[in-house]
Amino acid sequence: MSQQASSPTVWKGELPKVGIRPTIDGRLGGVRESLEDQTMNLARRVAELISKNLRYPNGDAVECVIADTCIGGVAEAAACEDQFRRQNVGVSLTVTPCWCYGSETMDMDPTRPKAVFGFNGTERPGAVYLAAVLAGHTQKGVPAFGIYGRDVQEAGDATMPDDVQAKILDFVRCGLAAALMRGKSYLSMGGTSMGIAGSMIDVAFWEKWLGMRVEDIDMSEFIGRMNKGQFDPAEYKKALAWTKENCPEGDDYNSDEGKRSREQLDSEWSDSVKMSLIARDLMVGNPKLAEMGLKEQAQGHGAIASGFQGQRQWTDHFPNGDFLEAILNTSFDWNGKRAPYIVATENDALNAATMLFGHLLTNTAQVFADLRTYWSPDAVASACGGHKLDGLASDGLLHLINSGPATLDGTGQQSDADGNPTMKPFWEITDEEVAKCLKETTWHPSITEYFPGGGLSTRYKTRGGMPATMTRINLVDGLGPALQIAEGHTVELPTDVHDALDQRTNPTWPTTWFAPTVTGRGAFTSTYEVMNHWGANHCVMTAGHVGHLFITLASILRIPVYMHNVDAGRVFRPSAWNTFGTDGLESADFRACENFGPLYGRK
Repeated sequence: MSQQASSPTVWKGELPKVGIRPTIDGRLGGVRESLEDQTMNLARRVAELISKNLRYPNGDAVECVIADTCIGGVAEAAACEDQFRRQNVGVSLTVTPCWCYGSETMDMDPTRPKAVFGFNGTERPGAVYLAAVLAGHTQKGVPAFGIYGRDVQEAGDATMPDDVQAKILDFVRCGLAAALMRGKSYLSMGGTSMGIAGSMIDVAFWEKWLGMRVEDIDMSEFIGRMNKGQFDPAEYKKALAWTKENCPEGDDYNSDEGKRSREQLDSEWSDSVKMSLIARDLMVGNPKLAEMGLKEQAQGHGAIASGFQGQRQWTDHFPNGDFLEAILNTSFDWNGKRAPYIVATENDALNAATMLFGHLLTNTAQVFADLRTYWSPDAVASACGGHKLDGLASDGLLHLINSGPATLDGTGQQSDADGNPTMKPFWEITDEEVAKCLKETTWHPSITEYFPGGGLSTRYKTRGGMPATMTRINLVDGLGPALQIAEGHTVELPTDVHDALDQRTNPTWPTTWFAPTVTGRGAFTSTYEVMNHWGANHCVMTAGHVGHLFITLASILRIPVYMHNVDAGRVFRPSAWNTFGTDGLESADFRACENFGPLYGRK
């Protein structure tokens, strides 16, 4: 039973499962018989590990399907494949403690993410099979991940070493992220915003690399549904009441000439709530609309990510999308705690895809932001009466800020088991943490010069000390998509210093001060160089140091990573990547991705 709140969602029905393939030495007459129980028990332990530790975006435990029999040859491999297709297996993990016939037992599906776990025991050569079958995967152009424990174990040892558990769980997280995207949609609500290249939707990227479709609606659909009342009136009433109670209005920073009347602001609040309901319904549908006789509108577009064009064709005339973007990207609303909807401001589809990666890898909300400014220690000291940056911020800070969809989870008012700030899956968030996130957020009349149509913008500052990962997908002509990653921490500045810096841009927008971890190499020579090498005006911030997960997912999809500060020991890619070079790994990644081509657009 899903833990999702009563909000409509696409995360329902039969979600992709993890298929466990126990392979075995096929020689009957003593060899196979002696291994049957050991091999199947290994498969059961792996399935239990996965279901116990991993969840779908709706909070349900990840389901595993174990092959009906051990796989000793091609007939059983084919039977397993039929079983997996019937049961919607989206990721496969082959496990064995022994030698098996490599190409006869391997998973040959070209688009299903796959890994092989060869038990490290000397009694039977599971590691030999692992090497042999991985060579087969590489030779046949069907890359697979290899999982092999560091230490030799006894044949009957049922314990699973920590390094093996970590690789299995990381692979499955990333494989499921790819499987969950397949067949879903990106909903482009409007068109290109202010000439931003990221909002010029590249359909081939979504189809060939992510296995998704692109759906388009004109922004007139919003005003049409608003004028015709094509939203659930009962939910609108509930949502508006909740908003008035939980979304306090802050100072109006407009000039006297730009201030809008109380009546106008009340109307903007009302429209903003309606727009939120409509955007969600457009993405995932709403059975309530069918009850109202709106059966077509009730279906939605099956979208797991979307973008709202807003500026300027909409915002010159109607309230901006800041409320709808912020509240939909948050892990709770008037219906309670629930999985965030992924909505990018300015219809930046590339940032939406990056947000989607972060959400599916962690099940948490994502912060969308401009990478607005690099503040050097000298510049901060000059602007703030000699204040000296120290600690994590000693090399300077990056100012992450944008008017729209910075999730309210990004206040940092949720805590991990050690009390450190973080962003958590919705089922782990407490009612107290929800209240804190709301309390730390104020909503301000938008700056009229920016948004002539009005609207309300969020303001908060992210709590410092949160391990975080900043990411962005960019498109390169002739190359395709490429990913950049920067792990670091959020930083909390003294109030007077924060205010002095924040007031220099737009005080009605949420701010995160981010300090990337510098390594002294390449783009991470300094904080300034991170800013200088960033490929676009937008970025995504995900809670936790999860750059290694982005790297693994990118390799599954065949997206090269051209900038990261993840320690080499945490990087996990298919074994085929080793054949493209083991020294300059960044260059090898580019060659491998080019060679194998996008996951759903094979050469």
